[in-house]
Amino acid sequence: MVSSSHEALHQIFQKDPTLLTKALQKVLHVPFPEPREFAALNVDLTEIEPIERRVDTLLRAETDEGTYLLVVESQGKVDDRKRGSWPYYLSYLYEKYRCEPVLIVITQSSHTERWASRPIRLGFPGWESLTVRPLVLGPDNVPVIADEKEAERDVPLAVLSAMTHGRGPQAPAILESLASALRTIDPDSAAVFVQFVDSCLADPQAKQMWRDMMTAIQYFWRHPLAEQVREEGREEGREQGRIEDRRQMILRILEWRSVPATDATRERVESCTDLDQLEVWAQRAVHATDASELFGSE
Repeated sequence: MVSSSHEALHQIFQKDPTLLTKALQKVLHVPFPEPREFAALNVDLTEIEPIERRVDTLLRAETDEGTYLLVVESQGKVDDRKRGSWPYYLSYLYEKYRCEPVLIVITQSSHTERWASRPIRLGFPGWESLTVRPLVLGPDNVPVIADEKEAERDVPLAVLSAMTHGRGPQAPAILESLASALRTIDPDSAAVFVQFVDSCLADPQAKQMWRDMMTAIQYFWRHPLAEQVREEGREEGREQGRIEDRRQMILRILEWRSVPATDATRERVESCTDLDQLEVWAQRAVHATDASELFGSE
């Protein structure tokens, strides 16, 4: 299932494709020519039924040096199947459009970044028939932008910084710098950037910090693109309510049945965020004679 952060990432590239070329030039130091024009292309690479293949984002960049296809893939974790599908995508797109394809991989994981950066070589060792060298943007090469002035000078790069580094002790400075910089650009672009960062922040504390900061930017919450974030927030609240109800139910059932709940049991129940797992524990609590029976052989 495609995640909201995955979708938001590609919405932002379609809204501001220059974010890609700036990242290639400034982060990866690839001398990519300055585009004159961008065009979004169909991401469906399906050839014949029943095989369906899709890239995440596909853009055509017109430059003085030629036309390029920017193939953007979001990669959350290591997936060795991509070592076969990425070469296929590039070969197929070249055959279809007769333009040079450029593979760009975006990740929030240092481990995935190192894996994705490895060249893909197909054929006889030392005489490969095909070699693919992905251009990877991740936490190891995207700079940390925690200074307001620096963020204002290059807002798209500050957005990438928040996406890849928006966790841990440096998150407040990064997010505060970006929040300040967003006030210096037009509201529509800022609204898209806000949604992008909100969806990509995996750390719950960082996400809440970001939303608290954004309450001051009222135009964002009125912008149509924010509706997805609002709905996700409402659903997240409903989901959190269901989780909390199940936690309390488990502990109440144990109390009603006079089954002592140790501190360790309470901590494990109250820290669980998996609704299905809590449901299993609640069913076990009805018959348990000891709190440890909740967890079975887990």
